[in-house]
Amino acid sequence: MSSIKQQWLSSLVKERKLSPAERLSSRLGYMGSAFIMLSPYLLSYGNLGALTYIAGGLLLTPQVWIAKQWNLVIININLVIGYLIYLYNL
Repeated sequence: MSSIKQQWLSSLVKERKLSPAERLSSRLGYMGSAFIMLSPYLLSYGNLGALTYIAGGLLLTPQVWIAKQWNLVIININLVIGYLIYLYNL
């Protein structure tokens, strides 16, 4: 019974290697996510919080672009544009 279960579970997983672009975008995405998570705590320090939001959005965009998650691409572009406007109006 366990061999049938093992075969069924292995049929659900596709073995493949990531391309160099996917590996790089994944690492950039982790760094961008870290910047975005850190940014709310830095908003009270002048421009630093807004700059880290912009950097996080720019670093996170290639990962979601390669994954073809277009809704997240639009959210990241909106985040970057919004904080650029915020910096311009300071």
